[in-house]
Amino acid sequence: MKSKFIPSKDLKIFIISDKQYLKDAIKKIESNHLGFVLTCDEKNSINGFITDGDVRRALIKNPSLDQDVSGFSNKEFIFAYKDSSRENILKQLDSTIKAIPILDDNNQLIEIVTKNSIPLIGESEVYANSRSPVRVSFGGGGSDLTHFFNEYGGAVINITISLYSHAFLRKRNDKNIYIKSADLKSEIIANDLEDLFSKESEFGLIISVIKCIEPDFGFDLYLNSDYPISSGLGGSAVISSAVIGCFNQFRTDKWDDHEIAELAYEAERILFNIAGGWQDQYATVFGGFNFMEFRKEQNIVHPLRLNKNVINELQECLVLCDTNSMHDSGAIHEDQKESSKSKDIKDIISQNVDLTYEIRNALLKGNLQTFGENLHKAWNLKRKISSKISNSYLDDIYNGAISNGAVGGKLLGAGGGGFFIFYVDPSKKFELIEYLHTQKLKVTNFNFDFDGLQSWSVRRKD
Repeated sequence: MKSKFIPSKDLKIFIISDKQYLKDAIKKIESNHLGFVLTCDEKNSINGFITDGDVRRALIKNPSLDQDVSGFSNKEFIFAYKDSSRENILKQLDSTIKAIPILDDNNQLIEIVTKNSIPLIGESEVYANSRSPVRVSFGGGGSDLTHFFNEYGGAVINITISLYSHAFLRKRNDKNIYIKSADLKSEIIANDLEDLFSKESEFGLIISVIKCIEPDFGFDLYLNSDYPISSGLGGSAVISSAVIGCFNQFRTDKWDDHEIAELAYEAERILFNIAGGWQDQYATVFGGFNFMEFRKEQNIVHPLRLNKNVINELQECLVLCDTNSMHDSGAIHEDQKESSKSKDIKDIISQNVDLTYEIRNALLKGNLQTFGENLHKAWNLKRKISSKISNSYLDDIYNGAISNGAVGGKLLGAGGGGFFIFYVDPSKKFELIEYLHTQKLKVTNFNFDFDGLQSWSVRRKD
């Protein structure tokens, strides 16, 4: 710990040998202006404390200036070790004590703390953490693609759930960069940003995010997710948002939610060139139930305020099922972009948008049976948009779920694999789950998430 006024080189004016005399103590006390001096042995270990009061009392007993200081130095004195807490020092100074010597492990003096030179609270190393939730989309998929809503307008409805991407960021004192992803089971090391941007790797999305941010410091970045890659849960946007959230902690002028969502979109869609829509970025950043409208002029996120009983009941009636098959959302969106040039496909997407308003209204009114039935309608419309959205394997899963209690459901994300979400009456929920298990499909438990992207910084305290 460092005081504000007494340089280490001047500490010698506080120390005399326990073999010296009273006149030596007086000279040191006069020179240091703090009214005391410390005595030490031949190894410079502090072993006594003498105040100007001790000097006066010694002279009253014996007026000689040549008397040995060891005879009147105080062996029981207040001091602190270098690792003593600031709190402890404050408590000792909150009395008649004017100064506290700070000693090292060998009892040698390393600092003097007074009421006017209390150590400052030092700056600790700061880490940033973040987590961002995946989304479950209920309707309107395809209408959040720019080429569609610029002409026709779009609308989607979704909720975020308690499956997250996590990011941990530590600033470095150099320009080096280290990134490790548990999802990719891989890592990348670079000397600086230029070196990172020049490397070919499977970290293309993350590097695109970093290009958007352009940090002026080196860093260590660790990433992991609670869900599999290519799950249809909007994972690319989720991991991008988590990374941006971490870097945002080191900004003075922090980005707001809209700006973070736009940065995530820029990284994924513009720089990394993954085809797709806009809803994933807004969903993960804002969190909760959202009805989103997309227009050429602006995108609007409408949070839905649902009755608590409706929220609880809906969560009990939803079953999330992993199809054990991955999908390529970019390829599906590219195919969808081509197919949507057809008027028939545009009409189907527009019908899906209209249905999204009905889904919203059913939720707001608490008509969950109608909500489930509309999911069924939304899926039947969606699968007509592109031949890549479904296949015989996925159709068999869906039809089997309907035959075993599900009212409706849909494949999440662009399609082709990933997760199904099913709506089922609570009385038939276990029948549906049992069927899915017989098909060797994993049912994933979840809660609704209403917080969206969360990021925070932590001071390391050793």
